[in-house]
Amino acid sequence: MIMRNDHAEKGNAVPERLAKVVIVGAGFGGLEAAKTLRRAPLEVTLIDRQNFHCFQPLLYQVATAALSPADIAWPIRYILRTQDNVTVLMAEVNGVNTQAKQVHTSLGDIGYDYLILATGARHSYFGRDGWEAWAPGLKRIEDATRIRRNILIAFERAEGTTDPAERERLLSFVVIGGGATGVEMAGAIAEVARQTLAADFRRIDPRSARIILIEAGPRLLPTFPPRLSRYAEAALRRAGVEVIIGTRVTNCDARGVDTDNGRIDAGTVIWAAGVTASHAARWLGAQADGAGRVKVAADLSVPHHPDIFVIGDTAAVVDHRGRPVPPTAQPAKQMGRYVARSIIARATGRPRQAPFRYRHLGDLATIGRRAAVVKLGWLELTGFLGWLFWSMAHIYFLIGLRHRFIVAFIWLWDYITFQRGARLITDAAADPPPGSGKP
Repeated sequence: MIMRNDHAEKGNAVPERLAKVVIVGAGFGGLEAAKTLRRAPLEVTLIDRQNFHCFQPLLYQVATAALSPADIAWPIRYILRTQDNVTVLMAEVNGVNTQAKQVHTSLGDIGYDYLILATGARHSYFGRDGWEAWAPGLKRIEDATRIRRNILIAFERAEGTTDPAERERLLSFVVIGGGATGVEMAGAIAEVARQTLAADFRRIDPRSARIILIEAGPRLLPTFPPRLSRYAEAALRRAGVEVIIGTRVTNCDARGVDTDNGRIDAGTVIWAAGVTASHAARWLGAQADGAGRVKVAADLSVPHHPDIFVIGDTAAVVDHRGRPVPPTAQPAKQMGRYVARSIIARATGRPRQAPFRYRHLGDLATIGRRAAVVKLGWLELTGFLGWLFWSMAHIYFLIGLRHRFIVAFIWLWDYITFQRGARLITDAAADPPPGSGKP
């Protein structure tokens, strides 16, 4: 759509401008929307508080020292460098004025004709936000490097202590939440302890580490079929993980967790139990669900604001069967493409698209070395075949041939040597002494 200046003086040439699309968030949804607008006659501004896009499904591999942050993150400007109609801004967004059609940012107000909010989600501690100091979640690169530091420091401090009880506590790792992230984290920590670090220490035996996965529900991986859930639980137990089902965590502190079945002392606690949406609903004054996600219309627009779209983890969307669309990468990318095409249709006067329809491509989760579960329609894979499919799928969706080659080589090397090459402890001086009561 070409926007004309209504205030131009009569008889003068009427200046023209392109309609402005502002995208907030360069995650899977926001980035896909920007790429879909590549050839559109629109002026696109992409805003993110960071200058890189992170491949979140592999964050746990950074957290467990298999990959470095640079292996799963790419500069946004590099990704969009060939798109002349896109301007990338690194800024913090703190509100939206729907009347003035402006986004409030740390760089000032930015006007829009169409707005796409793809601001993602953050950790949800179900009203116990103080737990974050002791049980970090895994949503950003910073979270992954913090968890990696916590895991590696636990082994270092266990090597240095002479107190058997403290050593046992330091070598206890608790993962809270039995979804895909929790299962993958628990399996990877077990692999680090049983294989990667097995011969690296003299005073301790890393293979004696205790890895506990706690799930409040009746089974692991609740979005998978029960058969695959049972396989995942059995595979974790074979790897040496203690799986505790049907148990709630009632408190987290500097020295472990309390559950409704008793106390577990631990040196490292990791949160994988829930997320809540960003502040988008509050910015818009829109109706939200229990997780803070904006309740959108069938075309992913905000009710009463047809020029504003909300996608990805920030949107509460149901599929054609009335089931909630999961907050994962594949629906976010589908929403990004759909909304971008809707904006192009409006801007060029074409017929509007049919309501958004999510196409579920399948579910994947890895449990560790040579073990994964895959659900693709009628096809179900487990074991080595599942792990091989999981590996190839994740390599395929990485951005750029160089990163695909690097990650594939690292995984092959790790598979052959049982080693993980990113075992660096950074910012160790910032970590408090054990039991100090400081996060």
